[in-house]
Amino acid sequence: MDETVKRARAAFNSGKTRPLKFWIPQLENLQRMMKEREEEIAAALYADLHKSKQSALSQEGIFLLGEVDYVLASLLQWILDEPAYIHSEPLGVVLIIGSLVGAIAAGNAVVLKPSELSEQTVILLATLLPQYLDKDLFPVINGGASETTELLKEKFDHILYTGSTGVGKIITTTAAKHLTPVTLELGGKSPCYIDKDCDLDIACRRITWGKFMNCGQICLTPDYILCDPALQGQVVEKIKKNPENDAKSSQDYGRMVNNHHFERVMNLIEGQKVAYGGNGDEASCYIGGLPLSFPFPLLCPWHQEDLNTGCVAWCNSLNLLLSSVALLLALLFALSSQRGPKSQDGDVMACKRIGFK
Repeated sequence: MDETVKRARAAFNSGKTRPLKFWIPQLENLQRMMKEREEEIAAALYADLHKSKQSALSQEGIFLLGEVDYVLASLLQWILDEPAYIHSEPLGVVLIIGSLVGAIAAGNAVVLKPSELSEQTVILLATLLPQYLDKDLFPVINGGASETTELLKEKFDHILYTGSTGVGKIITTTAAKHLTPVTLELGGKSPCYIDKDCDLDIACRRITWGKFMNCGQICLTPDYILCDPALQGQVVEKIKKNPENDAKSSQDYGRMVNNHHFERVMNLIEGQKVAYGGNGDEASCYIGGLPLSFPFPLLCPWHQEDLNTGCVAWCNSLNLLLSSVALLLALLFALSSQRGPKSQDGDVMACKRIGFK
């Protein structure tokens, strides 16, 4: 671990990342890897998450390719000196437990630590990246909690992490020992508010699509729905109509990433009022997507759940007893957002998601 970081720092200190002519080929190679190894990447994501090729390309590949295109189109403007003698320089050696493109574009050396939960995807990344990117500047570290703990003992110039609040606290505490700046993108709760004037069919279809994407294992998944009590029954019924009749046999319906998270979500379901679905298969980590009915969100045991609740969403009714500050904020934010369209042709989302950190 120590030698890997030292090698990355020595490569950065050599100055090879400074010229623009170095950055651009590295980013283009990243794009080339995605295109040339499309089948292998899709196969790894299917093995880890039961993602179909279409889902893998639309949810993973297109975003990466678009991000690189944007960066390449903007680089010349970004590297210009700003007024008042502001000159931008690369930070140095950056540890990333998350996204890669921005740090490369800024001229840094990057030690990449992918999540060990997606085993096949991590193995593939560790194999492919050295074939397309500079081996010394962009090493990949594979391993679990113990390897990450050892890695965090090293001195980095910046750490970027995407994941849970609990791990984010550990990373921040460890980074403080070296006074290393940290950028965190942490999980949270993302409620949806459904207004009486919304088109319920469109709103429920879109919420269901967002919730079941990757079996709910994305940071922007809708966690729960807030609506008028008069709408609650209709919302649950409309959400029940959206999933396929046999999601388990569908090539497009994902799986929980491992048995630990399968058991965690199944335990959350236990004892709750399940409106639809909720059947699970531990051998394949399958959980049927389901809505739950719950009268008051803060009473729900999941409200304090830091980790992702998978493909499970619950529907809460709002009434005149909204004395909770959190719920009042949710309502105020929702009411200040744009209302949904009356038809499918509207260019405003039927329901604007509100995110809390």
